Amino acid sequence: MKFIHAVHPRDFRQYNTEQIREQFLLDNLTVPGDQRSVYTHYDRMIVGAAVPTTTPLPLEADAELRADYFLERREIGIVCIAGKGSVEADGETFSMEKLDCLYLGKGLRDVRFLSDDADAPARFIYFSAPAHHSYPARLMRPAEALPAELGSADTSNHRVINKYIHADGIQSCQLVLGVTNFEKGSIWNTMPPHTHGRRMEAYFYFDLPEDQRIVHLMGEPDETRHLILRNEEGILSPPWSIHSGVGTASYSFIWAMAGENKAFTDMDPAPLQDLR
Repeated sequence: MKFIHAVHPRDFRQYNTEQIREQFLLDNLTVPGDQRSVYTHYDRMIVGAAVPTTTPLPLEADAELRADYFLERREIGIVCIAGKGSVEADGETFSMEKLDCLYLGKGLRDVRFLSDDADAPARFIYFSAPAHHSYPARLMRPAEALPAELGSADTSNHRVINKYIHADGIQSCQLVLGVTNFEKGSIWNTMPPHTHGRRMEAYFYFDLPEDQRIVHLMGEPDETRHLILRNEEGILSPPWSIHSGVGTASYSFIWAMAGENKAFTDMDPAPLQDLR
């Protein structure tokens, strides 16, 4: 488990590209036959991936968690981004296909990731936040997610935000999670951008051709920076930072938040005219 500490916006202004990548980029997570994760000091969010092949991969508590099991004091949202597989949680099996989302609440002890086909393994991306209450496990298919259609073809950001874990969907303590898909010809996400000082956010980009890239924008609205991301890479967004990106080809991304509230509309707009 890699650890990433929080950054003050004043210090961020001095960072070069290598420093930004070290402090915010989530890379090398999806490795066949392995499970990898990153512990962030942004609302204690953990972002990870499990790609089981011939044997199941258990969700284990890293020693630094000081917990007997991973979900002892945590909740988790899991999205399958490729392949078919299942998640076993204390004897209950949840079969998952692409874009299915599974929520597991605090207190589940034995959690394992499995693939139906080792040659075409399931690729599970997960986001975990501290939890104070135990909500029931729930599996949601894409057709059950609450859609929100935003943007337009004129601004190349016509997209559908599918909300899975939120106040009117799967219940959680503080985790909010969804998947954004784009209409044909649209490549900009979260534009115009915003910040939300009450919550951090993490993106995970996928379904991007391997030879294409994402240009992700971040930073304070009047002091922006960018990073170049590949397929199946993620990025952290502090509460003070905008989070927006554009792809050189079609793509999708998972977004997940944790913090003071679960109000999806609690945002502070950053007008395009103010960006620098």
